[in-house]
Amino acid sequence: MLSVLCAFAVFAGVLSVISDVESKVGPETTAYRLTRNVPAHTAVTEEQFEKIEMPERWLSDTAVTDLADIRGKVAVTSLKKGSLLQSDMIADRPALRPGQQEIAIMIDAETGVAGKINPGATVNIFATFDGGEEREEPVSKIIVSNARVIDVGKLTALQDDDSRGPSRAVPITFALSALDAQRVAYAESFATHVRLALVAPGSDTSLRPGERTYTLDGDK
Repeated sequence: MLSVLCAFAVFAGVLSVISDVESKVGPETTAYRLTRNVPAHTAVTEEQFEKIEMPERWLSDTAVTDLADIRGKVAVTSLKKGSLLQSDMIADRPALRPGQQEIAIMIDAETGVAGKINPGATVNIFATFDGGEEREEPVSKIIVSNARVIDVGKLTALQDDDSRGPSRAVPITFALSALDAQRVAYAESFATHVRLALVAPGSDTSLRPGERTYTLDGDK
């Protein structure tokens, strides 16, 4: 009888401890943890996260508990593997404004991007043209000024028979007017090179007469 009473006492003690722990921890909820590093300003996808269960009281108010919330989002900063996903880590992908359209072109990774151009950035798009067969002077033009970048794709290896051409390129998507989109399409088709110049925030980006076109002879 003494053994039975001791057993009941131990069992009651265990139940008391479990109840106390549950009261302190509380109910569990779903959270999502990064399974890999995610670079800043790149799209976030469901494959980058794993579902975990943890006490609801341990989660911050900004914790993401539904992966539907990441659709159409990009990382605000570099996200580290193992971090819990928070709503302030992501933001809406830059959207088109009325009258704009998306156009994407491949840009030389080494000379045109260099890892510093991200969604939301403003750039000038330069194109250089050969002089042609009639001894025309080669010319460099600002095809589009103040172009807004809305997406930067993945680095892609190119197969180009011309050894002088780029070996790697990145697809860059811009939000442009119809006329500027035509200019970019023309430059991609006929220019020798197309390059981007990042515009610093707050800069005076207006072009004065003569600044859009450059020739070596004209640089005096």
